[in-house]
Amino acid sequence: MKNNDLLLMFIVFLLLLYSCEDRKSKEEAKISEPNITSVDIAIINGNILDGTIKEAYKTNIYINDDTISYIGNLTNPDLKIGKTIDADGKFVSPGFIDLHAHGNPLNTPDFENFLAMGVTTIVLGQDGSSKRVTDLKTYLDEVNKQNLGVNIIEFVGHGTLRGHTGIGTKAKINSVELDSLKSLLRKQLQYTYGLSTGLEYAPGLYAEESELLALAEVVGEQDKMIMSHMRNEDDDAVIKSIKELSAQGKYARVHIAHLKSVYGKGAERANQILDTIKHIRKSGVQLTADLYPYMASYTGISIVFPDWSKTSKQFEIAKRDRRKELETFIRNKVNLRNGPEATLLGSSPYTGKTLAEAAKEKNKPFEKFLIEDLGPQGSSAAYFVMDKELQETLLKDALIGVCSDGSKTGHHPRGHGTFAKIIETYVVQDSILTLEQAVQKMTSYAAEILHLKDRGLLKKGYKADIIIFNPENVKAPADYVNPHQLSKGFDKVLVNGKLVRDNERLATELNGKVLLPD
Repeated sequence: MKNNDLLLMFIVFLLLLYSCEDRKSKEEAKISEPNITSVDIAIINGNILDGTIKEAYKTNIYINDDTISYIGNLTNPDLKIGKTIDADGKFVSPGFIDLHAHGNPLNTPDFENFLAMGVTTIVLGQDGSSKRVTDLKTYLDEVNKQNLGVNIIEFVGHGTLRGHTGIGTKAKINSVELDSLKSLLRKQLQYTYGLSTGLEYAPGLYAEESELLALAEVVGEQDKMIMSHMRNEDDDAVIKSIKELSAQGKYARVHIAHLKSVYGKGAERANQILDTIKHIRKSGVQLTADLYPYMASYTGISIVFPDWSKTSKQFEIAKRDRRKELETFIRNKVNLRNGPEATLLGSSPYTGKTLAEAAKEKNKPFEKFLIEDLGPQGSSAAYFVMDKELQETLLKDALIGVCSDGSKTGHHPRGHGTFAKIIETYVVQDSILTLEQAVQKMTSYAAEILHLKDRGLLKKGYKADIIIFNPENVKAPADYVNPHQLSKGFDKVLVNGKLVRDNERLATELNGKVLLPD
């Protein structure tokens, strides 16, 4: 037999073998394919970012009701499809989860600012301040009746609990008062994902460690978490604040809201902060953190007033009895935070003016303007107090998630731009994160922090909170002058299996819901 004949026989043998294997694999696939005869929605040809750091892959997603039924290619020729969405050339990912947001779902239930930047779930009740109702279940039932654009997760506020129990701004509380706090917390935790603290604000700033530890023990009893605006975010106090929070981690999971170092500088300082967090985690404390991608914070102007002048009553006493001391404190505090030019007022009638400009209009030093024209409750403001290199170094670390700390109405671009900015700036423009890393931070990692069991991943059996986008088209036009500009580039947004935003058009009937803990 000639060599050519042998070669031909070998080729025929390989073709037969391949044909058998191909037939076998198709038969096996058919056997493993679920018996699905109809689906509500099929998302086809998309590049799937499943919420992990796994590289994107191309396949289809099938949805029934509010749940992902199958991921793959259903070959049933008789499959009935209610709606087909062709995602060819685009990425499909879980909807983003905003770990720290603000807003009143009874006033602005559509929350389109979040939907426009790909967010399908937001976490409210932050900074120690939640809805001041004793019957939280009735309130959440009322929220659930609204035409909600996004899913709502609620935390109970520590400061709100102090208000309910009559403790208010009292520093040292007795055992009876502590028991009343614990009892109310225990009751309200049933309907929330944890306790929020705002230890830089009244009344939370008056809480002693013993109070916080006792409440942490109650939180841990229900396997919930503490999400904290820490006591002091200034660079010379941030490590101490992290350690204070970590002590509560003996009893419950603890989370640093919007991690920053006010007036801290550089990557080295960022790594010192990260090393502190990692050392604490190695000791067994479940400590996590998030941040927003802007170099200005946003909060009430009381942040630059001393603790002994923050409430209305305290302020009147301070103006009368400690005026020079009050002026000196405010002047030094503002200058430490990069001066009056670095404070952009966000409340009428000074919206859009820096503290320096507003004080000049009144022809007085900025500290006198703050005392005589605003007071600690007179305005909110953006404070340009963060260092780009430091914050970006924090962002790159796998331990750091993403939040907006924003709202639909706040005068700061983070409420309309955060999640789009992560992709536009840190993925596409600067390549600080891969697309997979960014999506993982904003989806499955956030779900892991919150202990959400059926969201944050594209996975069979998970809820169909899904977004479709081309990262090259994602833009965050919101800025400090015009902060209410909606993000662009998230072409399709599905919440609980329903398409609620389609090419920048908001559906009339939305599909968000209040998420209650298991």
